Amino acid sequence: MGSRHKRHQHEEHASHEAWAIPYGDLLTLLLAFFVVMYAISSINEGKYRVLSDALSSAFGGPPRTISPIQLGHTQLRGSSFDRPSLQTPGTRAGPSSASPIASPSRLQVLDLPTFAAVSRMQQDAAASGATGKRVELERLGTRIRLALRELVKLRLVKVRESETFVEVEIQSDILFQSGSAAPSAVAIATVRELAGVLAPEPNAVRVEGYTDNLPIRSVQFPSNWELSAARAASVTHELIGNGVVPHRLAVVGYGEYQPVADNATPEGRNANRRVTLVILASPQGPDTPDATTPAPSPTRTAAAEAEAADASAPHPPEVG
Repeated sequence: MGSRHKRHQHEEHASHEAWAIPYGDLLTLLLAFFVVMYAISSINEGKYRVLSDALSSAFGGPPRTISPIQLGHTQLRGSSFDRPSLQTPGTRAGPSSASPIASPSRLQVLDLPTFAAVSRMQQDAAASGATGKRVELERLGTRIRLALRELVKLRLVKVRESETFVEVEIQSDILFQSGSAAPSAVAIATVRELAGVLAPEPNAVRVEGYTDNLPIRSVQFPSNWELSAARAASVTHELIGNGVVPHRLAVVGYGEYQPVADNATPEGRNANRRVTLVILASPQGPDTPDATTPAPSPTRTAAAEAEAADASAPHPPEVG
């Protein structure tokens, strides 16, 4: 009976969840480990800002920085040689610099201006630069008027000022003989006075020659194109001989095709025979496309139409 009772006694079941206890302890230790590692870690400011700018640009917002972030030991060259880098503020970043590159973890977060503020600063700087150029041109025009005051009083020289250029118009009658490009004594004295004002300045100068519509045909000047260009070149050579550097100068011959008055009258033809110096606000070469290059004036276009209307009218025997 005793052995039969022992045979029917149920055995205790073994627990199969015993692994959960050490597993939970392991997760707790891992969590504590990562918390400690995060607490003692430092944020890479450079990579964080690069990521921030990329996300901001991707979702339609303007970048919050205006200069690229230098990551790694990149050597600055060219125009950045004398410019302090972001990682080494206040030090030279050239090849000869022996200062160690600061760690990215020590980067200082800069309070950089927003994109709109930068645009406003650029517009203000451009407006300030334009104002400065206009003031310089006004001063230059005043000095030219003082140097040529006698001819200005006689209205043989006209000085016009604009925001982007100063125009000095000289009648050809006081510069050259009829049909000639050789400068007279008055021409040499006048150009010498102009050169004294222009020589110390950096402004580019375009010398333009004009004639009336009376034809000229000679061995030296087959047409008014050659005559106008030769007269402008003569004035240019006098400027160079009196101290104006050649790379600032350009020569243009317009011939008879840019009149300012009616060629049907002697007075109109006399006004059309002229040499004009266009002094630009920019020190760039006169042949470089620039916003300072003046456009043809409306009076020239209107005069050209009047010339076409009166082309058939008889003219007295005058040359150039």
